[in-house]
Amino acid sequence: MRVAIVGATGQVGVVLRSILMEREFPVDQMRYLASSRSAGTILPWGSGEIVVEDAAIADLSGIELALCSAPASVSRELSPRLAGAGAVVIDNSSAWRMDADVPLVVPEVNAEALNSIPKGIVANPNCTTMVAMPVIKPLHDAAGLRRLIVSTYQAVSGGGLEAVRELSDQLAKTVDRAADLTFSGSAVDFPPSSVYSAPIAHNVLPLQYIIVEDGSLDTDEEVKYRNESRKILGIPDLSVTCTCVRVPVFTGHSAAIVAEFSRELSAEDATTLLKSAAGVELVEMPTPLQAAGGDNSLVGRIRRAQGAAHALAFFVVGDNLRKGAALNVVQIAEALLAARS
Repeated sequence: MRVAIVGATGQVGVVLRSILMEREFPVDQMRYLASSRSAGTILPWGSGEIVVEDAAIADLSGIELALCSAPASVSRELSPRLAGAGAVVIDNSSAWRMDADVPLVVPEVNAEALNSIPKGIVANPNCTTMVAMPVIKPLHDAAGLRRLIVSTYQAVSGGGLEAVRELSDQLAKTVDRAADLTFSGSAVDFPPSSVYSAPIAHNVLPLQYIIVEDGSLDTDEEVKYRNESRKILGIPDLSVTCTCVRVPVFTGHSAAIVAEFSRELSAEDATTLLKSAAGVELVEMPTPLQAAGGDNSLVGRIRRAQGAAHALAFFVVGDNLRKGAALNVVQIAEALLAARS
């Protein structure tokens, strides 16, 4: 196939390039597109090199598959241009996820949504939502999901390279205090923050998002979790209460989930279901370090939740740059390729 990666120089673009090579995706011709700032950069592909083109002015004809990891503001203009030029676009931004004519896909969960792509665009879910979907879907199929109560613990890499740099710089300021057992971090003169409104090192930030003006006081990240879960699982009236928290972890989003069902589902039966679930790995203690670099959603601590007739509690972790973004894009591309052949 003739493939283009939009945002090839960015954090997700780097992982996309790596995963395409790892999984030996059939590429006859590769093009890299990015902003004018990155245009002219030379990046490797296989045994050769490719010059990055300016996406705003590039000739988009001839591209069959575009893997787009650009900001939503860019994707709103660029993805329709790519689709209009003949490409199927898999868009990693938030721009198209809730469009009724754009499927929002996790291949292990709702690959059938790829049967209809009216606008030529397929949306990739938010990395936080993505982690839980392969775990929740088989439980929903078995017992009928009614409600989710979720607390997330999100790595800084979900905020981009500047967020990673900010945590790294702040941690560097405290490295010489590591042996001080009374150290609290409160007296450190941290470098000025450019991404977060408070220090992220040795801290957690439960409101480092945009409050949505809908009267709910939910943040944009929490609204994404609610709306995207409903669309992916095909449960339009699903009750979702979510609190999103940024934590001082470089890679790996975690979520503590209470799932309430219409029918009885024991922890033992849920464990049996998840043993054979695609994209899921059962572990005793899921952690971001364990999930980093892996392709599966790790799940553990499955137990009966108190206070509801049919509810389970469990903990899920996944690599937000792989399954949470780049890997799912490639898996969608593989599903499209398989359908075409």
